[in-house]
Amino acid sequence: MTLRSSLAPKSLLYLNEKRFATAQPKAPAQARQMGALKVSISSPGFIYEPYAPREAIPFWRRWFTRDGWRRTKDDIILELKSAYAIAKLRKSGYSKQKFYTEAVDLYKEINTLMANGDKTSLRKAVTEKMYSALKNEIKQRESMWSSVNWELIEPIIKMRTLRARLIGVDRNDLNKVFVQLTLEFLAKQKFEAYDSKGVTVAGDKTKEVLVRDIWVFEKSLFHPGAYWRLCGRIKI
Repeated sequence: MTLRSSLAPKSLLYLNEKRFATAQPKAPAQARQMGALKVSISSPGFIYEPYAPREAIPFWRRWFTRDGWRRTKDDIILELKSAYAIAKLRKSGYSKQKFYTEAVDLYKEINTLMANGDKTSLRKAVTEKMYSALKNEIKQRESMWSSVNWELIEPIIKMRTLRARLIGVDRNDLNKVFVQLTLEFLAKQKFEAYDSKGVTVAGDKTKEVLVRDIWVFEKSLFHPGAYWRLCGRIKI
């Protein structure tokens, strides 16, 4: 029995195909730089099985109790789902190094657009639901501060993939899927906020702050030219 035949049905969440519509705004900077076509795909609108840290359990409990066996089984299934999603992604030309480069560009671009309050450009780099959430964040921030300065100190200290998931559209066609990759960023940043007179009211742009972010990126694998967009952030 192959990984595809045994794991695929359990690794995919299927959605009603009628829920999806295609829009065609201009691709974000990272997509244009990578040579992607200017096509935007509608998003499922949610994070499938959001990542959450698994509590460590003692060796004896894991291997010598029923609860431990169930936990071990669940852990293996979670890892197999990620492995299947990555294997599916690789067939479409996925490269971890290339994706990480794109992810850092998106991370920097989206944070910069947020700091500048550039909602028009932000719309092209995130999914529809994510855009609504970020737009509200900008509105709330602008009610407190007149402007902000944000800077990413490169290179990123650490990046790792925490989870990979597939969301299917058609049960009869395993190629019609969206993929979601959950990434952890550990990076140093600088931040400072100002009032209407330009006086600093929060942060300090001379100091570097270590920040950990967990972002979920999404891409369609069944539309030529689809590109990665931010579809969610996870707080832990």
